[in-house]
Amino acid sequence: MPLFGSTFSPKKTPPRKCASLSNLHLLDRSTREIELGLEYGTPTMNLAGQSLKFENGQWVAESGSFTGDRREMQRLRKRNQQLEEENNLLRLKVDILLDMLSETTAESHLMERELEELKNHSRRRK
Repeated sequence: MPLFGSTFSPKKTPPRKCASLSNLHLLDRSTREIELGLEYGTPTMNLAGQSLKFENGQWVAESGSFTGDRREMQRLRKRNQQLEEENNLLRLKVDILLDMLSETTAESHLMERELEELKNHSRRRK
């Protein structure tokens, strides 16, 4: 029993006889792309009848594939912008109404306090 050594020693694997049976690794890059089909082109997909391709990190509609849908998209964008503007206006109106309500409530509390003070003052006189 060794003091500092390990008793476990796995068998060494025999060396491989041949690295590869194919000679494609000896070909240059362009020949390998032709032989192995590594030239994919731009990725494309068809979604609900609309053809899209991936360019510069974004999916772009192929030209001329759906002009009617572009008009629909423009109409929807315009409607979306109108609704956002209307939403902003309504939020502004709600803010103004809340300010008016808080001001009126504060005035009402002041008037009630003054009325109570006047009642107390008139009771003390009698």
